[in-house]
Amino acid sequence: MAEPDRTHQPRLRPAPLIFEPADASADPEHFFDLESIEDPRELLTRATELTHAFRSAADRSMEFQAVAAAQLADPRRFDRLTTADIAERADWTEDYAKKMVEFGRDLLRGTQEQTT
Repeated sequence: MAEPDRTHQPRLRPAPLIFEPADASADPEHFFDLESIEDPRELLTRATELTHAFRSAADRSMEFQAVAAAQLADPRRFDRLTTADIAERADWTEDYAKKMVEFGRDLLRGTQEQTT
């Protein structure tokens, strides 16, 4: 049996991330209620949804980090930060901070081009 063509299928929308109540997150065995799912098919489906959601959230968050780094390093700001300062604040290496500043500038240029 041939594999279905997945190139034209829409991407799965990530599962919404719902914050867990403080008492539930304090329990190390508790993770988004996955431990209560007994059907392995349902568990695999929900765990996969969460994996996609976390990856998507991490990618999106990184883009916001890059934009913030670029804004903080903007030479037009009177209070601009050096890449060393940005690296220290974000717990990055200075080389990584430089790359993030450039990535953020690229993202900002793309946003500005779309609005003009």
